[in-house]
Amino acid sequence: MTDALIQPLRDAIVEMKIDETEDLCRKCLDASLSPIDILNNSLIPALDIVGTLFRDGDYFLPDVLMSVKAYNNCYTVLEPLLKGGDYKPRGTVLLGTVAGDIHEIGKNILLALLQGNGFDVIDLGIDVAAETFMEKARETNPDIIGMSALLSTTMPCMKEVIDLFTEAGIRDKYKFIIGGSPISQRFAEEIGADGYGEDAQAGVELAKSLMI
Repeated sequence: MTDALIQPLRDAIVEMKIDETEDLCRKCLDASLSPIDILNNSLIPALDIVGTLFRDGDYFLPDVLMSVKAYNNCYTVLEPLLKGGDYKPRGTVLLGTVAGDIHEIGKNILLALLQGNGFDVIDLGIDVAAETFMEKARETNPDIIGMSALLSTTMPCMKEVIDLFTEAGIRDKYKFIIGGSPISQRFAEEIGADGYGEDAQAGVELAKSLMI
């Protein structure tokens, strides 16, 4: 009975069936499957598959966005139930696109994949000032701070964020990860970040490694 409900939901997310996933998720709940079981056995494996398909070149960005939307339809239903139960997140990630940059597709994909892999994610959105990263970090105490940039002209803003935390004497309280098409491992090392993800799936694996 469990597999008969879990498998169709997992497949629907992978196959980008946006209009079906919420109903399938509610059917799982109506059958007394726990929210954490649905997350661990359906949603997380689905995004793992999508991440692999994207990395292997079988899925492209529009496909991933559709799968993320299908996933979000389920996670929106499960989130309040997870928070009220025994669910313990893998860690907390504060995520935002840096000041001057309004691109968010890559950030949003990473957000969904992080959630699907057991992280709580606080999304600051786009065009986020260094001071806002610090203010929210003090307020929410995340384990990891993730910064995204698509424009090469906004890359220096990542260094500004890390420098601000360093000047305040709180740099070592957090792990900083960065990503975006103009970013490289070399740049991450130059600005003192803890790691760089070449794509969203790599960002998830990096976040996992930093929580060990």
